[in-house]
Amino acid sequence: MSKPVIVVVGAGPGVSGSVARRFADEGYDVALLGADQAVIGDLVPDLEARGATVGHAVVDVTDEQAARDAVRRFGEHTGRIDVLHFNPSAFREKDPLNLTVVELLEDVALGVGALLTVAQAARPYMSSGGRISVTGSMAADDPWEGAASLGVQKAGVRNLVHSLDKTLAADGIRAVSVTVRGTLAREGAFTPDRVADAIFDAVTRDAGEWTSEVAYRG
Repeated sequence: MSKPVIVVVGAGPGVSGSVARRFADEGYDVALLGADQAVIGDLVPDLEARGATVGHAVVDVTDEQAARDAVRRFGEHTGRIDVLHFNPSAFREKDPLNLTVVELLEDVALGVGALLTVAQAARPYMSSGGRISVTGSMAADDPWEGAASLGVQKAGVRNLVHSLDKTLAADGIRAVSVTVRGTLAREGAFTPDRVADAIFDAVTRDAGEWTSEVAYRG
């Protein structure tokens, strides 16, 4: 029996890197999909030192075909995807009177649309017990007007998670958005590692306790 596999989409030095490490510590092999080769290059040896076999690809996840192909390669290589974690979002410091429609749609393509792409690509390699998780944010409910597109992304991706969960539940696959109700920091309750712990706990809950949103309040 092969080890369980997590695919981390939007792999970076923050929450997504902490998620990769948390699951590696629990015996998962890890596939990293990110936009920055240097960041991925830093994560790989750390994960390998924790006992994980690591695959990685550098790709713009808004490039639908490239993202689909990368996820499929992971799935074909491992034969399974047990957890798909989605982390990307765009932070654009523009209020609603200065944000253009083109900019808004560009940001939504990253923070929401790319989840559709990778979930559809991963589905053939997921079976009952599989999980999709998303790093959510309190910006979905209480947006900062200075970065208006972020709240739209987080509200949209949470809504999409609810739909994915309803669609996949009959096959025993569930989806969850972990809403971080605090500001990420280097210390305290909202460090990336603490948020990663919350994501791991949400993903590994018993199916009988499942909800498609979990709030992390620290």
